[in-house]
Amino acid sequence: MGRTVLEPATFCTSSSLWSQNGELNVNWDDFRKWVKNKYAKSYAPSVYSYAFRFHRLLNGNLSELEAFTKTKCGITLRALVALSKYLGCYEVFKARMKQFGLKWEGYDNFDSFLRIMQNKQSDVLKWVEKCLSVLDESYRTLVWFALISGMRKSEVINSFNLTITLGREDRLSEYYNEELQTLEHFRYKSIFIRGKKNVFFSFVPREFVDKILRCKTVSASGFKRRIIRNGFSSEFQGLRDYFATFMVHHELLQQEVDLLQGRIGRTLFMKHYFSPSIKDLRNRTLNAVQTLTDAA
Repeated sequence: MGRTVLEPATFCTSSSLWSQNGELNVNWDDFRKWVKNKYAKSYAPSVYSYAFRFHRLLNGNLSELEAFTKTKCGITLRALVALSKYLGCYEVFKARMKQFGLKWEGYDNFDSFLRIMQNKQSDVLKWVEKCLSVLDESYRTLVWFALISGMRKSEVINSFNLTITLGREDRLSEYYNEELQTLEHFRYKSIFIRGKKNVFFSFVPREFVDKILRCKTVSASGFKRRIIRNGFSSEFQGLRDYFATFMVHHELLQQEVDLLQGRIGRTLFMKHYFSPSIKDLRNRTLNAVQTLTDAA
């Protein structure tokens, strides 16, 4: 059966949507493809898996989720929301969540405080040192790239590989702006613009781009194998945090760091008034990147 889109009013009672034994009539292969196109590569499998496991709750007793841990409840609700959007029933499911008093929650203030207290900037640089001492050239360059760009792991890998691919095809100018020394991710929306988790552009010195061009393409699984083989864990999120903190301490505004990391808030200021000079932001960012490189 292909994708079924129902009117909201018929969602809970439609006999065509649910089988007699309570199973959802949906083409799961089609849903898997939809999820892969909509969500980040690292996140999509979880969305699909939890939607498949708990799809009965779309029309069931949502109070069952109260027995879940906070993390499990959050990912389950996100997966069910994705499934309801796929089926065209999101508004009805959202109303049911409200009826049961459910919502997924991110960090509360205390969680954020603990994250700050537990964060050790020096540990991030030690991890970078460790990577540089044991990884091969391509993966060492990848770690450096993550450090100086502040991107998420999937974004770093996608950008790294895209740079190499376009360079081999003599099409780098379609991605790298020589004048601004900028990788313009926004030109590849299907890869880098993914709803809430986006990245629009990154200032990267030309000499570092040349270094990437001398590398081989990389993968998340390849990186994971290498660090496991050498007995340490991934700290990509730590690199992103380090970048943000370092840049704020070196002449960038918080709003500018947010822009570089793909966060454009919903405040009136960010939506209508924040308009930094890109060339000025480039100069200050690249100066900070040079300082960061020296410090590391």
